[in-house]
Amino acid sequence: MIEFATLLERLAFTPSRTMKLALLKEYFTMAPDPDRGYALAAMAGSLSFAAVKPAMLRALAMERIDPELFALSYDYVGDLAETVALIWCPDAGQHTDMPAPSLSEVVHTLERLPKAEVPGVIREWLDACDASSRYALLKLITGSLRVGASARLAKTALANIATISPDDIEEVWHGLEPPYEALFAWVEGKAPKPDAKDAPVFRPPMLAQPLENVDLTTLDPADWRAEWKWDGIRVQLVSTPGGERVYTRTAEDIGKAFPDILAIMQDLGSRVVLDGELLIMHGSSVAPFSDLQQRLNRKAPTAPMLRDMPAGVRLYDILFEDGEDLRSLPFDTRRERLESWFARLNPPRMTVSELIPFSEFGELAKLRDAARSEGIEGLMLKKADSPYVPGRPRGPWWKWKRDPLTVDAVVMYAQRGHGKRSSFYSDYTFGLWRTVEGKRELVPIGKAYSGFTDEELKFLDKWVRDHTTKRFGPVREVAHGLVLEIAFDAAQYSKRHKSGVALRFPRVSRIRRDKPVEDADTLETFIRAFL
Repeated sequence: MIEFATLLERLAFTPSRTMKLALLKEYFTMAPDPDRGYALAAMAGSLSFAAVKPAMLRALAMERIDPELFALSYDYVGDLAETVALIWCPDAGQHTDMPAPSLSEVVHTLERLPKAEVPGVIREWLDACDASSRYALLKLITGSLRVGASARLAKTALANIATISPDDIEEVWHGLEPPYEALFAWVEGKAPKPDAKDAPVFRPPMLAQPLENVDLTTLDPADWRAEWKWDGIRVQLVSTPGGERVYTRTAEDIGKAFPDILAIMQDLGSRVVLDGELLIMHGSSVAPFSDLQQRLNRKAPTAPMLRDMPAGVRLYDILFEDGEDLRSLPFDTRRERLESWFARLNPPRMTVSELIPFSEFGELAKLRDAARSEGIEGLMLKKADSPYVPGRPRGPWWKWKRDPLTVDAVVMYAQRGHGKRSSFYSDYTFGLWRTVEGKRELVPIGKAYSGFTDEELKFLDKWVRDHTTKRFGPVREVAHGLVLEIAFDAAQYSKRHKSGVALRFPRVSRIRRDKPVEDADTLETFIRAFL
């Protein structure tokens, strides 16, 4: 645990990506099995301990610390693991020579221990650790390992040991289990590449560059294909002898939230990997993204949800068919294969995303500007001869999104962020004015936690602290004195919000220190303009 704690501490205080990679590579090279495998699993979010809950850790801390002191400390620090690690008072009656547990000891113990015995064992571990090791232990068992090292960065560091591509690791990752001893043996040259031929593994997706500062007059329209950019989430559908999966573009397995899609894949009986957009669809009509969000936020959808919010997929591409890797083929050829596969199997709840005919880019510009609907974000341009290349290469694919909409809204509430932002109030709920029975009031329409610089974050955090009027746990209500220009992609009606509206991808566009809050936009004006 000491070595793992040292790694987390150094990662947290190392801003350079190159240095983070060097630290991770050093750790993976020097740490023994299975500890290094469990460290990799923790960074990849592949470890979870159902018996460990934040409330239990708070209760343990308050056995040793005055509850009021703990509450004040937690409010100041903003991170539960860090607060407990710093404020913990070891039991004077405990043996001081008890060693801190190793990573593998923690994992193996929590996997087999009866739930009722977990608090006592964690209490003993916290007594045996110093503050740094306590922090690492708590981050590990709570699954909140946000230390500036993503799963992708950890896999990249591992790939650097063998001078292979991180995408090579991605292509076997989902066929392996912690502590990944076969994976480490492969990258160290001690064993062949793990066989994931029949496993439902994830294939790194090809992503598009934004069409900004690109002179369309330099492109020949005949060389390009256009299709709609649908407003859902990008998914990869995988069907192999080892099972079926629905992956997001970041390799998250969301199949449990979409058993209707998994069932379709199972019924098809086809060995295939498909690239598409997950949507909520009623017939040929695409529902607002907010409907899809409700299903994304559930591990298991209810029967009414499956009935009222049926999932569907608009297919963009085919990557594998019956064991054949199609990714090196030109886009036009893969498109023909996709259409042939679709015509042969006719899968329910799936459609092939249409290609938009055009002879010049000006035609597409008009279509793009007119396509501000709940189901369409803009256009995609794909070169006819482009292979399917993992990552975001510049040139073969472009995304041509609509310009964002904006509204001037008033900050109403603020909440601390996570990870490096855990000490800052970086999540802002904002609202618009409405008049009810002659009285003007603010109603919230959304929440934003991006779009601002580090310097702007410092200003916003200080403003929240200086203008707090009430506290509700981690949330602060603030005086109505600051206007933010909020950019967003779309708006829709929503029964889940007091205002009756919801925004798609809101972010802070500008801090309007020049604008009085009385002049912020009204809900009535917003509805007329955008709904």
